[in-house]
Amino acid sequence: MAERRERPVGAFVFSLLAGIWMVGAGIAMYGWVGPTSWMWGHGMMGGYAGWPRLPWLGLMFGVVVLVGAAVLYSRPEKAQGWGIAILVVSAVNLLFGMGGVLASLLGIVGGAWAVAWSPTDAGGEGR
Repeated sequence: MAERRERPVGAFVFSLLAGIWMVGAGIAMYGWVGPTSWMWGHGMMGGYAGWPRLPWLGLMFGVVVLVGAAVLYSRPEKAQGWGIAILVVSAVNLLFGMGGVLASLLGIVGGAWAVAWSPTDAGGEGR
């Protein structure tokens, strides 16, 4: 039988969902408020130059979280480092990005879970 490799599956799932949500929200928001959309220059936010950059920030954060989730699953020995990266990026996205509050909270949970994750002992039972 093949050797069973332990992985931080819970952290992977939460981080993957967060990354997909952040990327989707960044793409959707850029299409809605981007320079070619109907909303650009109209309404309450018309003329505010900082607005179009925020969806790209959420999109970039989402890509970082997706890469981190992939590394969590493929290389579990690097879970703590990538967990910290996911945690930090998700927290910054919560404050500045357009990736969504739920996506940021999912990323924070996934990153914290990855930081706290440790493989079980070779004896079989983990804690």
